[in-house]
Amino acid sequence: MTEEPVKEILGTPKSPKPGTMEKNPKSEVVFTTVPMVTEIQLMAATGGAELSCYRCIIPFAVVVLIAGIVVTAVAYSFNSHGSIISIFGLVLLSLGLFLLASSALCWKVRQRNKKTKRRESQTALVVNRRSLFA
Repeated sequence: MTEEPVKEILGTPKSPKPGTMEKNPKSEVVFTTVPMVTEIQLMAATGGAELSCYRCIIPFAVVVLIAGIVVTAVAYSFNSHGSIISIFGLVLLSLGLFLLASSALCWKVRQRNKKTKRRESQTALVVNRRSLFA
């Protein structure tokens, strides 16, 4: 049996657990390492989309909200107050409203963070400009 060195991928941190050992039917030992993924690698793989969660939630929230409206309307058209279908419709309706509200809140927080970053960069530029002309 030949021993091959384990090749590491550049940029990945070493796993806290070195890996798992498995036995093959041919009585060979296979050493498997699972690299951990960093936030930088995740951003590179997704194109930075993990910070735009509020954009992803909006379509699902709209679909759930429409489904909640339809199910609730059907339940109350048959005068089935308090039945399982009316409760399910109200749950879908409230879940859709909650998802829309949370995406609006996330969007507001993200806009505030962008504004503060822009203000900080403009402050640094103004300070730099003053030091150049002083």
